[in-house]
Amino acid sequence: MKRFSLILLLLVSTTFFAQEYNLENGYIANGFDVVSYFTNKKPLKGNKKFQTTFNEVKLKFSSDKNLQLFIENPKKYMPQCGGFCAYAIATRNERKEIDAESYEIRDGKLYLFYNKWFSNKLESWLEENPSKLQKEAAENWKTLKNNKD
Repeated sequence: MKRFSLILLLLVSTTFFAQEYNLENGYIANGFDVVSYFTNKKPLKGNKKFQTTFNEVKLKFSSDKNLQLFIENPKKYMPQCGGFCAYAIATRNERKEIDAESYEIRDGKLYLFYNKWFSNKLESWLEENPSKLQKEAAENWKTLKNNKD
């Protein structure tokens, strides 16, 4: 009985307290190399040969060098807002999928955006006061990240 109670407690705490991440295609940033956003002119697709897990989130990298850079400082490279569209988090307080090639590095942090059907939310972000939206996204994400709705 004690063992069952412990397992149930672990399941409940994981369900209610684990941070939500956008894991489309099974990986954060749709499997793109999160380090490459910072080190290349454009993001690179990750390779299954170079992968790791951080906070129970799977990540792929384009090279062993980028994998090692991530391992040295994972928080530096993780996308903000759990890898969801930062604009949607800031303006509508909701999770929205992203286009991994629509991004901005602001204040050393990676922000990803929705970009489909003539709706580029990076453009909206840049036009509507990104500093203010950045603060609103951070504030909204504090509560939204643990909300499973």
